[in-house]
Amino acid sequence: MTQETREHAGFEGKLYAHPPMRNALIAGALTIFSFGLRHLGLIPAGFEIAIYMFAIVIGGYHWIREGLEEFFTSREVGIELLMLGATIGSVILGLWDEAAFLVFIYGVAEGLEEYAYARTRASIRKLLDLVPKEARILKDGKEIMIPAGELDVGDVFLVRPGESLVTDGIVIKGMSSIDEAPVTGESIPVEKSEGMQVFAATVNHQGALEIRATATFANNTLSKIVHLVEQAQERKGKTQQFIERFGKFYSPIVLLSAIALAIVSLLDASMSEWGIRAVVLLVAAAPCALVMSTPVAVAAGIGRAGSQGVLIKGGAYLENLGKVKAIAFDKTGTLTEGQPIVTDIIPINGDEKNILTLAYNVERSNTHPLARAIVRKAESMGALNLPTSDFTSMPGLGAKARIEERMVYLGKKDLFAKLDTAPLNSEIGRLREQGKTVIFVGSDETVYGIIAIRDEVRPDAKQVIRRLHDMGIVVAMLTGDNHVTAQVIAKELGIDQFKADLKPEDKVAAVKELKKEHGTVAMVGDGINDAPALAESSVGMAMGAAGTDAAIEAADVALMGDDLSKIPYAIELGQRARRIGLQNIVFSIFLLVLLVPSALLGVMTVALAVTVHEVSELLAVGNGLRVAKRKSHTIAQ
Repeated sequence: MTQETREHAGFEGKLYAHPPMRNALIAGALTIFSFGLRHLGLIPAGFEIAIYMFAIVIGGYHWIREGLEEFFTSREVGIELLMLGATIGSVILGLWDEAAFLVFIYGVAEGLEEYAYARTRASIRKLLDLVPKEARILKDGKEIMIPAGELDVGDVFLVRPGESLVTDGIVIKGMSSIDEAPVTGESIPVEKSEGMQVFAATVNHQGALEIRATATFANNTLSKIVHLVEQAQERKGKTQQFIERFGKFYSPIVLLSAIALAIVSLLDASMSEWGIRAVVLLVAAAPCALVMSTPVAVAAGIGRAGSQGVLIKGGAYLENLGKVKAIAFDKTGTLTEGQPIVTDIIPINGDEKNILTLAYNVERSNTHPLARAIVRKAESMGALNLPTSDFTSMPGLGAKARIEERMVYLGKKDLFAKLDTAPLNSEIGRLREQGKTVIFVGSDETVYGIIAIRDEVRPDAKQVIRRLHDMGIVVAMLTGDNHVTAQVIAKELGIDQFKADLKPEDKVAAVKELKKEHGTVAMVGDGINDAPALAESSVGMAMGAAGTDAAIEAADVALMGDDLSKIPYAIELGQRARRIGLQNIVFSIFLLVLLVPSALLGVMTVALAVTVHEVSELLAVGNGLRVAKRKSHTIAQ
């Protein structure tokens, strides 16, 4: 994007107020006014030319400035320079009305193009308007209103029902439901209580909340989203890079050809018509529609995705999303909830509550995810704290602790090798077939029972995988979990292939195999543990990245929520952007093939060439904007 375009990026006013469009419209009004008065015999020829000259200066100010800046700073011949050459050529030939008309029409086309781009930027920046400009902080027991920009990390602020959050934070008091749609794209409110994370611009629906700020106003999650999307819109994909390289080679050839034709017309009076043909060639051969074929589609697609909680970090990744043939999922925290829960308690000696109480007292100081699952379940059932001592963790086996006067063991079957566990074999087999982890609870003398734990699959996982299959995409699962559990999950979800017991380097190798077999491969993981595999894939996608810098940095695409349906949505968006970009390219090349010979044969006037050329550019821009217009039905479901 040129400097001039950047000045108006994010413009939110009316179309006619956009500076390039405003100037073009003024030039058009002056041109029509002068043309009409002259043909009515109301003004002399000299005054008519003066008005045309003024119209050219006003209407061409923005794009002529861009063209000259590009030439003198980058030594590049852009489309603006071709149009300037055509304008000067028309003036030299005495075609003042044609020159003014060219400036007017091209200015309108450029104004619409820049306005469309600016609106895509404005749509994502508009999210910042959702953040309150003031914060109600609690200091020394008093409520104080301060400007949002003065809020510091660690400050405690109050959010009442119906109010938006000024920044990210942790709830320290209160319970409520929060609408997180501006950040995650998720329309269903999320219940929040003490210790849970909340994000800027989300809306508090019910109770009052006291929140400790974890980010400043300028560095909250929403600000990061806007910044990342704006950066991404500047990054170019391979198609766009190719088109720009083509333009750098093609435009100078067109300019030199036109100059050659003009020289011929000046040297040979019998070939004076070639001067007009030179001007027509400059207009007809300018690859405006081709150059705009991809950038608008990419910018619109990335902007649309950002507003839906999907951060696509550049045009290259949007292109790759459109070419995905296979997708690999991590299991834990991606296809599953990432929070194991107790599903079964099967007693042999004692009842369920007694077994759970013993397990709770062994594990209450343990930080292992399975231990925390037992603790949560026991606390929900009102388990009692018993005198406990001598806690010992036994890596690879489990844990033990002395409860009252007996040593209680918790863990794998191997801990109870000297005891008879045969009566439990059938239950153990059944539970493992369901993908559950089986934990034994017992003492030196007896086995009290078993506890089954499972990380449940996400409710929408099966539907999402079905949708990916409908799109013709092969689905794989790569996990460090054991083979039996992985097999159960894969069968339950309808996954095409899976690999289990994988270390991070094994996942990288598995992604390489998928790329060799299918070409473009996406990898979905948590953005941190799966970072090597995410980097190896054609496009890495991080789940649940809201507020997580590491996840956002690790992946090419960051999903700001835990909604799996955003994955087919992102792929469909990439496919649509790629398809529309290709349509524009084919249309643009066809037009050049038609217009260039017409210009050389002299069958086109300057006015006709300008009209056809600029209409084609507007069609390319309008078609590119269609990327952001359609909603994926995946989201709507």
